Amino acid sequence: MTQEFFGQWHEAARTSTGLFWMAFWAFGLGYLISSMIQVFVTEARMKRSMGEAGPKSVALASLFGFISSSCSFAALATTRSLFAKGAGLVPSLAFLLASTNLVVELGIIIAVFLSWQFVVGEYLGGLLLIGFMWLIVRLTGPKKLIETARERAREQEGGNDEDAPDWRSLIRRREGWRRVAQQYFMEWAMVWKDVTIGFTVAGIVAVFIPRRFFEWLFVGSGSGDLGFLQLLQHALIGPVAAFFTFIGSMGNIPLAAVLFSNGVSFAGVMAFIFADLVVFPVLRIQAKYYGWRFAFYVLGVFLAALVTATIAMHYGFQFAGLLPDASAAQSATDRDFFVVDYKLFLNIAFFAVSLVFVIWKVRTSGIPLGWGSDVSERILFVLTMLAFAWLLGGWLVAPQLAA
Repeated sequence: MTQEFFGQWHEAARTSTGLFWMAFWAFGLGYLISSMIQVFVTEARMKRSMGEAGPKSVALASLFGFISSSCSFAALATTRSLFAKGAGLVPSLAFLLASTNLVVELGIIIAVFLSWQFVVGEYLGGLLLIGFMWLIVRLTGPKKLIETARERAREQEGGNDEDAPDWRSLIRRREGWRRVAQQYFMEWAMVWKDVTIGFTVAGIVAVFIPRRFFEWLFVGSGSGDLGFLQLLQHALIGPVAAFFTFIGSMGNIPLAAVLFSNGVSFAGVMAFIFADLVVFPVLRIQAKYYGWRFAFYVLGVFLAALVTATIAMHYGFQFAGLLPDASAAQSATDRDFFVVDYKLFLNIAFFAVSLVFVIWKVRTSGIPLGWGSDVSERILFVLTMLAFAWLLGGWLVAPQLAA
């Protein structure tokens, strides 16, 4: 029994570390884009390209999001930058949805672990999410709350840039890139605890939680034809399951394969994949940026859009005879994370960028000390230290115990 536990502990630590390895370069890319936007893009320029919620603004925001292809944590920071610089709420949220769902590397991982139908569902569903979000915000958007959130986001950005140098001049100056380095460091400093805990929990769930738990959680799993209420339950429970396994959409794909192989519906699996923006770590970061009331409003909008989009896609695929077969799912924990491929070279590149920026930040202004100004931050810090201890202990366990 003890040997089995140590073996599982080792596998959980390996899975957590491997999933983070898969996503590190995307974190670095997203935070680099966010930092450059905050330093080089003026409010006037952003207002001209992504102002009010018109078709052109939403289309541009979706295109920018697709190009950025960030993980959810980094996309949140970039979205805050856009919103604070004057972009409308709908284009800002469209950028957030596109940068976490209309993602090339995410589609590749989905193709590896699931089937082509899920790849199509990822991109089609991303567009549907943006469309339903636009409709919901247009019908319910509280103007006063939105402006209050924008003011708070501007405070997070560190001041007004109306008198800032032109970006063409600033981007050629050492001072401009020093500001990028400072901001890059601060973006990591804001979410490193959430990221550490999220990846650690994902590895634990992947290894220790039995598949029968997910079969019990999704009513009707494995049955041939689900009714509307069962589909609705799957689409609602998907985000609940993601709440306990969250590390971002890319890390959730292997766990989505576990759900699919155990009979969870197409709608339920897609809801699980899309749920990276409706879970507590994201809610907590949104509350940091904008306040709790606005964070809960955005959560409600995303959840309603998510449920509607996934059910609509399920029935659409069913009507076309394209619903995927559960036999297409692959194992969630058998992936060989540490191989020589494009992720290795991207990770090396962004590790080098991060190291340069951190050294630059330390040499110019030092590192802020302290472990949080409120109780929740201190609790999170303690949990993060426990997560590091768990991961280190798992790797120190003799590899033969994992056999």
